[in-house]
Amino acid sequence: MTPTPNSTPQDQDKVRPHVFDGIQEYDKRLPNWWLVTLYATMVFWVGYWFYYERAHLGPTNAAAVEQQLAVIEAKRLAAAPNLDDASLWKMSKNPVFVEAGRATFNTTCASCHTEKLTGAIGPNLVDHLWIHGGKPTQVLNTVTNGVLAKGMPPWGPVLGPKKISEVVAYVLSYHQEGEPIEVQDAWVPITPK
Repeated sequence: MTPTPNSTPQDQDKVRPHVFDGIQEYDKRLPNWWLVTLYATMVFWVGYWFYYERAHLGPTNAAAVEQQLAVIEAKRLAAAPNLDDASLWKMSKNPVFVEAGRATFNTTCASCHTEKLTGAIGPNLVDHLWIHGGKPTQVLNTVTNGVLAKGMPPWGPVLGPKKISEVVAYVLSYHQEGEPIEVQDAWVPITPK
């Protein structure tokens, strides 16, 4: 930059003394916005590193991938044209289905079966004793159509097939495929103390 005839030496920018490939640099201070961005990035990096790598407070990459795969599998299972025992068992192992079923169960079913599924007015759902069959499709049928003679309303028209399959998956998550199923004649409600 050549000085103009009207400029004074104070208006001219200082040039660094070194030359590289015939290029000289101006000796200017970086703008404040640029420096603030640089230092904020450094502070963010230290916090991020501590949160994920040192303290292990955030989810790992493997956990995030597993969660996304569970969501994809849940969508695939929900789109299945018909529900059979095998697909209901798969749903019971999917954390997305189980968590959605837990939420629905706690709002609609826990008043009779308790939040721990141990039974109160309605039967215990965590033991191996079943009144109307313990196969997944039998449980689905019982929840969908209800048993009016014993006080269980039909939840099919109220919840719909998706929510009912989630509730059944939640109940089945307390069981293992192939475990013994014992049929009992009736459920004797627990008397409150």
